[in-house]
Amino acid sequence: MNFEFSEAQNLLRQQAQSFLREHASPAQVRAVLDDEVPFDEALWRAIVDLGWTATTIPEVHGGLGLSYLELCVLAEELGRSLAPTPFSSSVYLATEAILAYGTETQKTQYLPRLADGEIIGCYAVAEGHGQVAPGRLETRVEHGMMHGAKLPVADGDVADLAIVLTHHHGRYASMYLVDLHGDGVTRTPIETLDPTRSHAHVTFDGAPAALLGNADAGWDQHMALCDRAAVLYAFEQVGGAQAALDMARAYAMERYAFGRPIASFQALKHKMADMYIAATLARSNCYYGAWALDANAPELPVAAAMARVSATQAFHECAKENIQIHWRHGLYWELMPYVLSPR
Repeated sequence: MNFEFSEAQNLLRQQAQSFLREHASPAQVRAVLDDEVPFDEALWRAIVDLGWTATTIPEVHGGLGLSYLELCVLAEELGRSLAPTPFSSSVYLATEAILAYGTETQKTQYLPRLADGEIIGCYAVAEGHGQVAPGRLETRVEHGMMHGAKLPVADGDVADLAIVLTHHHGRYASMYLVDLHGDGVTRTPIETLDPTRSHAHVTFDGAPAALLGNADAGWDQHMALCDRAAVLYAFEQVGGAQAALDMARAYAMERYAFGRPIASFQALKHKMADMYIAATLARSNCYYGAWALDANAPELPVAAAMARVSATQAFHECAKENIQIHWRHGLYWELMPYVLSPR
């Protein structure tokens, strides 16, 4: 079984790297973090113009009809640059939910607009502290109107459309589509530990809602959607981990102490070896996850968990050691995008 990406997919990777080096450099990312804007709108529009938001949407619905392997390539490069856009919320979650569970009418109505960036989607699940479970959800829909609140909702302050997980008959859950510009919706931006993407507290007070999928199967739909998104988020984390490793290596090779590069010191060699091992293991698991995602294989839940856990650990390890290898805390803000390991 071949887990390598094809020549065309690697060409897409090179093109994405070149584009993001120019339009999403660390300096540009920090500029967004320093500002009050929720995301880089110019970068988002350029990404839309490249067709990345349409990657896996079928051509009949205005998309490119490519495979999930191409989307995994793009996810890794977006993670490498930490591009401050609502790409993951809109593409990995909202678009995927409609693709998987929407009716033909819903697909026709929303997918072309998501593909061309006319609207941004988000996914609203959490309701504050505590683990999400069907019996603990309080958001509900009565007579087609939604009541309740969700927080935090990633990109909920900038999205136009939300996929909302709600309470249904005690032990069940349902998914609904909600227009965030409609009546009965209130959004308040909130701060989180992750400044690279915006979050919101979204309140529904009689907001019109349309069922997505089976009314009694919302929880199963949610879990399946999370498995698929987990692989893509893991690729973002591997991209970030690799960027942190590359930065640490470059600095260690050019920084001299006691007359020689600090990369020659055994302690730093061990650190970078550990970073390399963590990133390589995570990449291997992500490749397995990419295959399972693209093939919709029965192994997807396990493959997604392996990819997500190892990628999270790798990003944390590489970001942490990147700061240690740079020594001086004065460089913290310079490297901050790769310290937070946000995704």
